[in-house]
Amino acid sequence: MNPIVLTAALTGLFCAMFAGLVDIVTDALAMWQVMILGAVSGFCGSLFAQIVLRRTK
Repeated sequence: MNPIVLTAALTGLFCAMFAGLVDIVTDALAMWQVMILGAVSGFCGSLFAQIVLRRTK
């Protein structure tokens, strides 16, 4: 599989799981806090995908 597609898929999977977690706690959060959590999710998802791909090579 193309590494770019695999990285995108892993990042998307991580962000989807993170969004589920955010959904559980968003009733108590303001919109700016949800936006920060979304940014953290993308950042961590990208790191997760890169770590997983480097370990599998």
